[in-house]
Amino acid sequence: MAANPQAGLPPQVQQQFAMFQQLQQQLQQISSQKMQYEMTLRETKRAAEELESVKDDAAVFASVGSIMMQKDKESVKADLAEKIDSLELRISSLDKQEKTMSAKASQLQKQIEGALAAVNAPKAE
Repeated sequence: MAANPQAGLPPQVQQQFAMFQQLQQQLQQISSQKMQYEMTLRETKRAAEELESVKDDAAVFASVGSIMMQKDKESVKADLAEKIDSLELRISSLDKQEKTMSAKASQLQKQIEGALAAVNAPKAE
């Protein structure tokens, strides 16, 4: 049987520790989501770059749901530009969330460490 690492700690410290663990999980989710958006952004920018090298009268296809449709080059360029703007905005928002949550987690970690030091400090007799 594994011992509970929180056993014997004051309820306030146990609560702070639970909040810290929850923040860590949320940070991991945000980081993962941000990485996915960054990968999609790179792919979208690459598609936009490739589109620049295509002749104006060339056949261009875009994915619409589960089908491919032929579209004019300017329409596809506009769609890609809009997608890039949207992705950059999402990444920026996630970056701000990540920084805010990371600061909260760091502050909470310091509070927990201070409380643990106080609990484990030798008592004067």
